[in-house]
Amino acid sequence: MRLSTLITAAAVSLSLAAGTALAQSEKAKKQAEIRKVTAASLEKFYKADPKLKEEVAKAPGYAVFTTYGLSFIIGGQGGKGLAHNNATKKDTYMDLARASAGFQAGAAESEMLFIFKSPKALQSFIDKGWDAGGGGQMSAGAAGKGVGAGGGEQAVADATYYTLTKNGLQAGIQVEGTKVWKDKELN
Repeated sequence: MRLSTLITAAAVSLSLAAGTALAQSEKAKKQAEIRKVTAASLEKFYKADPKLKEEVAKAPGYAVFTTYGLSFIIGGQGGKGLAHNNATKKDTYMDLARASAGFQAGAAESEMLFIFKSPKALQSFIDKGWDAGGGGQMSAGAAGKGVGAGGGEQAVADATYYTLTKNGLQAGIQVEGTKVWKDKELN
């Protein structure tokens, strides 16, 4: 009886350890994929505007997101990214969601770059997330190029953000809201 109890306890312990290792491996895999996509996105931003490379390097930090979305009257976009602290070299993995309503139709993949002007703004972005709303948008893009209002440079509290439309077509006028928050699963 004691031997079967020991074998059962050992089997349960091994399966818990294997499950934890598998979860850690999956987490590391997801983090690596986000870092890879972030690096590729940064290169696209630098190609579109070479001065951004120096601006990112000198900033206290930056955040990069890749989003995917569809819209027809009501729209939604979602994506993942990371915020990077240039002083500590720490990455914080984040999620982004965007909802909109109005006269709109389309599908697109977009990339967003936030460049923070102060350490406080970066930390607030990481700790509290970011909420924004308003505006209209009309953009079209393919093969890594984007054009139109809603793209380009925009200023927010102690940060500047840039948007590239990667591919797809979005057209319309809408009211939209954006929310950014820490990804609890990956941090």
